[in-house]
Amino acid sequence: MGIGVSVFLIAVGGILSFAVSDRISGVDLTVVGYILMGAGALGLIMAVLITSQRSRAGRTSVTERRTYDE
Repeated sequence: MGIGVSVFLIAVGGILSFAVSDRISGVDLTVVGYILMGAGALGLIMAVLITSQRSRAGRTSVTERRTYDE
């Protein structure tokens, strides 16, 4: 899950938790919103950790020089 998807889940979860007052029988939209916000926060933390580990990885480049003697 990338950073964009995580932010989207947090936003949708916040909307469901705090802005929607409709009722669906058998579904508590507030709890669904909290679950989405939690999943988005967890995904955001994981994405940031994975990205920071990638940037710390050493990058090496090998340059080969060829000399031509006559």
